[in-house]
Amino acid sequence: MVDLKKLTEAMGDLEEDIVVEIIDQVMEEGGGEAQAAVDACSEGMNIVGDRFADGEYFVSDLIYAGEIMTDAVQTLSSALGGDSKGGSSEKILLATVKDDLHDIGKNIVKSFFEAAGFEVVDLGIDVPHEKIVNTAKEQGIKIIALTGVLTLALDSMKACVEAFTAAGMRDDVKILIGGNPVSAEACEAMKADAWAHSPADSVNICKGWAGM
Repeated sequence: MVDLKKLTEAMGDLEEDIVVEIIDQVMEEGGGEAQAAVDACSEGMNIVGDRFADGEYFVSDLIYAGEIMTDAVQTLSSALGGDSKGGSSEKILLATVKDDLHDIGKNIVKSFFEAAGFEVVDLGIDVPHEKIVNTAKEQGIKIIALTGVLTLALDSMKACVEAFTAAGMRDDVKILIGGNPVSAEACEAMKADAWAHSPADSVNICKGWAGM
C-alpha cells in the first residue's frame, strides 16, 4: 500500500528521492494507484506554491518542483493510459506574449496547471496576439493565461485582450495575466479578468473559472 500522505509531504518538501521511491512503488504494484499518486503530488505542489507565496521558497525551488512533478507524471503515464487528467480536463492556452522571450515563469506555472489537472496548450514565447486568438478559436479554449517579465509585455497583453474583443470572442473567454510587471491597475486598464504573481494563485483563479 502506497503512503499517499508521505508522497504529498515529500513533494511539498522537495524531497525528490522519496517522491521517486514512492512513484516507483506505485508502478511496481501495478499502477492501480497512479491517479491517486498524481493527485497527491498535486497537493504537494499546492504546498510548494504556498511556501513560495510566504517567501519560504524561491523561483529556483519552483523550477525544481516542476521538474520533480514532470518526472513523476512521466513515470506514471503508462498506468494512466496516457492521460494524467482522467480524460475530461479543462484546456488552458498559455503563452509568453509578443516581444518577451522569457519562459521560466511560463514553464513553472505550466507545471502547476498540469498538476492541478488542466490540459495546457503551450504556445511558447514571443507569441503574437493573432496566434493566441486563432488557437483559442480553433480549439475552443475558454481560459487564456498570458505571461511576461518585461514591462513592455503589458502592451502586448493589452493588444491581446483587444484582439479577442475585435474577434467577437471577449465574452467567451477568461483572460489571466501574470508575471513581474502585472498589477491590479494594469489588469483593470487592459480589461483582463484577473491577474496573479504566484503559480498557486494562477491555478486557484483558473480552477474557479473551470468549476474544478
